[in-house]
Amino acid sequence: MTMPHSIQVIATVLFAVAIVHTFSVPVFARLAHKHGPHAGLWHFLSEVEAVFGVWAFVLLVVMALLAGVPTAVDYMDSRNFTEPLFVFAIMVVAASRPIIDMVSGIVRAIAHAIPIKRQLATYFVVLTFVPLSGSLITEPAAMTLAALLLRDAYFKRPGHSAFKYMTLGVLFVNVSIGGVLSAYAAPPVLMVAKTFGWDSMFMLTHFGWRAVAAVLFNAAILTLINRDVLASGEVETHRGVTQNAAVQVPLLTILIHVLFLVGIVVFAHHPAVFMGLLVLFIGFCYAYKRFQSPLMIKEGLMVAFFLAGLVLLGALQKWWLQDLLGGLSPLVLFWGSTALTAITDNAALTYLGSLVDGTNEAWRYMLVAGAVTGGGLTVIANAPNPAGFSILKSTFDNETISPGPLFIAALGPTLVAAALFLL
Repeated sequence: MTMPHSIQVIATVLFAVAIVHTFSVPVFARLAHKHGPHAGLWHFLSEVEAVFGVWAFVLLVVMALLAGVPTAVDYMDSRNFTEPLFVFAIMVVAASRPIIDMVSGIVRAIAHAIPIKRQLATYFVVLTFVPLSGSLITEPAAMTLAALLLRDAYFKRPGHSAFKYMTLGVLFVNVSIGGVLSAYAAPPVLMVAKTFGWDSMFMLTHFGWRAVAAVLFNAAILTLINRDVLASGEVETHRGVTQNAAVQVPLLTILIHVLFLVGIVVFAHHPAVFMGLLVLFIGFCYAYKRFQSPLMIKEGLMVAFFLAGLVLLGALQKWWLQDLLGGLSPLVLFWGSTALTAITDNAALTYLGSLVDGTNEAWRYMLVAGAVTGGGLTVIANAPNPAGFSILKSTFDNETISPGPLFIAALGPTLVAAALFLL
């Protein structure tokens, strides 16, 4: 639908305000902890997952006032909310206890085969095997699993902020690039694969080996940097991937959960189907709740709210962003795409780039490579990031992850990925 230019400009202003709000979350968190009369409001505004949803609501109110309620409703109806719904569904299923127990067992088995100390091997495997599995089970599922494993095994100890930020930076970058071995798992690839004519074999041969090398290098360097704190057990707890659970989940229950997970991934483009599977899954969990941990319904809904707000605000940035991308040479496009991803969303960025006419294969490669390279720099850069943010934020000081330290922690791994994608 055609939108008045004045509303497009307002949407861009609100988008910029939302980005500033995202980087100002620690300020609102400190206000909330003062327990003043408006502490509840400050706490709500300190939730990163709420930021884009709140400003998207402001946009809809402004749109209704300036262009009429039918225009605002039509705009809502014209947006595709499949991705937020999918991330919600996959988070709930992937974070269930049977899935976590299964992945923990696989991680322990792989770590046992690596001839280094158990703590170091396990940490390395969580930051490599799980992000790379995102090319099979999708990036949101990989992010959910890796964040839960890290939280329960390494992040529960108070303090160790530097260790946590470095780990989070590598996790975000590795998940962003770890999903490019297939054509359906990474949101920025999925948005352009059909338009560009890229299948999973193309992704594996052109992007795959570079992504694997970057993921392994990033995790190896970080494990080396943190070897003393990991080997000493200072950050290790007695839960998660480092020790078997006291009560075993039956193999049949794990298999049923895996089937639900596979079903949601297979029907990722059909929200009526995967949401129906999610409802059945919740019913199954309730029937056999002795084998379950609490489902992540609230966290999943907050992440979906964040992504839905990004859909509403991001869609109206086409008027300036598409022309900007179209005027860049391939090499400049790579770095521009990497930088723009940090303040927009890499899936939205590649989608807008796919609409540019007359592009060649080199230009298309640089667009997508830059988008996935910059996907770990901020919480809004890649759709799965809010899921990891939501799971891990309670383990940081003041239950807040500051954007500045996260950006710095992700910068090194991002440059490693950039070097490999530019080879």
